[in-house]
Amino acid sequence: MAEEIKRVFAAKKEQDQAYVTQSCLQLVVELTTVLNSTLTLDSASSLSAAFITFLTAGFPTPDATVPLMLALEAGGADIIELGVPFSDPTADGPTIQKANTVAIENNIHYANCLEYVREARSKGLKAPVIFMGYYNPILAYGEEKAVQDAREAGANGYIICDLPPEEAVKFRDVCTSSGMSYVPLIAPSSSIDRVKFLTSIADSFVYVVSKMGVTGSSAEQAISASLPELIARIQHFTPVPLAVGFGVDNRTHFDFVTAAGGDGVVVGSKIIKTIFENQTQGDAAKAVEAFCAEITLKGQNPKPLGRKNKSAATNGHVSPPLPIPAAAPVEKSDLKVTGAGKLPSRFGIFGGAYVAESLVDCLNELEAAYIEASNDPAFWKEFEDMYGYMNRPSELYLAERLTEEMGGAKVWLKREDLNHTGSHKINNAVGQILLAKRLGKKRIIAETGAGQHGVATATVCAKFGMQCDIYMGAEDVRRQELNVFRIKMLGGNVIPVTSGSQTLKDAVNEAMRDWVTRLDSTHYLIGSAIGPHPFPTIVRDFQRVIGREIKSQLQEKAGKLPDAVVACVGGGSNAIGTFYDFIGDEGVRLVGVEAGGHGIDTNAHSATLSKGVIGVVHGASSYIIQSKEGQLTPTHSISAGLDYNSVGPEHSHLKYIGRAEYIAADDFQCLSAFKMVTQLEGIIPALESSHALWGGMQLAKTLPKDQDVVICLSGNGAKDVAEVLLTLKNKEWADRLDWHVAQ
Repeated sequence: MAEEIKRVFAAKKEQDQAYVTQSCLQLVVELTTVLNSTLTLDSASSLSAAFITFLTAGFPTPDATVPLMLALEAGGADIIELGVPFSDPTADGPTIQKANTVAIENNIHYANCLEYVREARSKGLKAPVIFMGYYNPILAYGEEKAVQDAREAGANGYIICDLPPEEAVKFRDVCTSSGMSYVPLIAPSSSIDRVKFLTSIADSFVYVVSKMGVTGSSAEQAISASLPELIARIQHFTPVPLAVGFGVDNRTHFDFVTAAGGDGVVVGSKIIKTIFENQTQGDAAKAVEAFCAEITLKGQNPKPLGRKNKSAATNGHVSPPLPIPAAAPVEKSDLKVTGAGKLPSRFGIFGGAYVAESLVDCLNELEAAYIEASNDPAFWKEFEDMYGYMNRPSELYLAERLTEEMGGAKVWLKREDLNHTGSHKINNAVGQILLAKRLGKKRIIAETGAGQHGVATATVCAKFGMQCDIYMGAEDVRRQELNVFRIKMLGGNVIPVTSGSQTLKDAVNEAMRDWVTRLDSTHYLIGSAIGPHPFPTIVRDFQRVIGREIKSQLQEKAGKLPDAVVACVGGGSNAIGTFYDFIGDEGVRLVGVEAGGHGIDTNAHSATLSKGVIGVVHGASSYIIQSKEGQLTPTHSISAGLDYNSVGPEHSHLKYIGRAEYIAADDFQCLSAFKMVTQLEGIIPALESSHALWGGMQLAKTLPKDQDVVICLSGNGAKDVAEVLLTLKNKEWADRLDWHVAQ
């Protein structure tokens, strides 16, 4: 078969056909041939390693891409990876992150990438072009249309960093039917079974990630010494060509990779650095061509390196591949465990695990550990033994003055603000620290927006003697100074995030980048019911205590179920914890209140479920606030904890099936509720919780007096006093609220 592919490629070359007129099959053949071709066909000869280059489209300027692509080929590039810009590139290091930011500021999206390929082909580019990037821009463009348009433009395939094959069944099928290559990735952490599976679906080559972590290179750093062992392990199971990337910076690195058996070598960050260093002089294309020539030794007839005869490399034996899973049918509800020993990975059409290959086995390990723990009565006893520390059960309090003011249903407050650390976050923090202890992890990382999860995480780390690093957007560090100080007092380390909007989504990005580099020692104690499977389920289960207590407490106090339960929704952990045990009680309304910011008819809000569209970010399919091109756009809320572009996938499911209703409260309505609860009940609520209070109070007005509305008061407002003070010093706000306490 390999010889047949070579003959097809050789015949095509002799005919000197225009690359863009090749058949769909030949597009894949081109990729395969570049990595399989030899200088001579003698089976004893070494194979010549392919040089694969990466370039971010639209960087540093929109009109620089095509000249740079041509320069890459002129310098000896065999294959070009064209990076599709994405606002939140979680698998990439600082260099490529910065290039993505520049490209998006230049308004470059997937459609522009198609035009770049089309133009480059018209100017004579022959090298195969692979689009490399993240799934959400492809999803926003439309999978089938994206592949069809790419094929017609002259592209050859895709490497999607956050699209493991299990989540890519449809996309793989579209690529295959169109003659486009789908290139899987293998990481050092990939298990043997995973290697067998991934190599079984490769149609041109496999991208081998040389190290754990994000993209990036340095001349001072050596390639991982274990690379030969990694390559040999993979080669035992497949004759498919292997291209090695991450960390390659120079010819010495290139020689090491090829001597280790790599069939291709990928260089990305170093090329981007070269462009950065030469863009002001206008010499970027020349510099890139010169760098590529240094790697390829173009014109110097270098000695071929790489894998020997492939059948010899595998000793004539290749282990059978694992079967490719079929696309699972979408069921009406996926809320119950459907298979022994596994948790449901989706909530209807939402959820999943859209992550870099490096995280796949770690997430599987986490799922297995959680299943074992959740089936162990001793684990739940250990959790419940911490209730005294957490101050559970929290009080279900009848707010008599609020009830009287509303003139309708009775208003009950579930006082999560009275928990240790001042919010519901302690429930999940305790549960996950116990899980981390089972896993043998000694270091904890977390993201935080309002700081409450950061405080809760630092608290349990202090309690259990673990290292604690908290990622927090720089803007949130500014407006939550008190919680930052509390984290530091508890021994935690606060790491400000200055990329993107400098808020919660960016803190999640950085925490995920950190986690992938230190999986052996670190547990990511994610703070909301977001992220890849199994995190949304784990967080929900630790927060279920809220709804369970509401159910039993109201039964004791009023002899009935509530008529409605209300909670604020950012990522949505307190809300899903409040809602979950009432999902089967059809008579109980489930009402989530999002952050309306300056108004949901403006661009400055965080009302994801009210105004978002279905997409993929931070490892899960959910509703997202994004541009039509699939880029995350800036959000706004006066409350740091609700200022997030996405939402937990289970909330998306509940909205999609109509079981829960989601409304928005804007900044003014939030502050109005904050003022009312403070003055009528003597309770200063968190700004996040004030959104729920506004929604719950409005609902109570419309209901009869014999009904009961329970509002989850998720957090204490002490952390927000400084922000409210700053707001009320503005006379316009003070006048609107008729609250002049700061004047």
